[in-house]
Amino acid sequence: QLQLVESGGGLVQSGGSLRLSCTSSGDHLGNYAVAWFRQAPGTTREGVSCVSRSAMYTNYANDAWGRFTISRDNAKNTVYLQMNNLKSDDTGVYFCAAGGCPKTGPIMAIPNGFDAWGRGTQVTVFS
Repeated sequence: QLQLVESGGGLVQSGGSLRLSCTSSGDHLGNYAVAWFRQAPGTTREGVSCVSRSAMYTNYANDAWGRFTISRDNAKNTVYLQMNNLKSDDTGVYFCAAGGCPKTGPIMAIPNGFDAWGRGTQVTVFS
């Protein structure tokens, strides 16, 4: 059974950077498209970015364009989310999910739309 684990979250000052990682067990992450989601307290989970299985294409939420970069290293069984110029609005729990990545349009946390979710890693951006 596919299981995902996120890491790399932390406390960072506004304007700073973090790199999140998502790794898997039970199956190779290279068999899946992978998406990153963010959930702030009291809000719904929103898609931030995703990458296709072969990294042929990526997709970003509007507020992530130009600041975040998603990448994958299938040899290391890892998907990364490099986050630069972080803002307080980026605060939340970041989850990775395996199974889908639309080429265009919003990345939706559709019920049963992904094969697996991680438990999340907390990102807190302070001013």
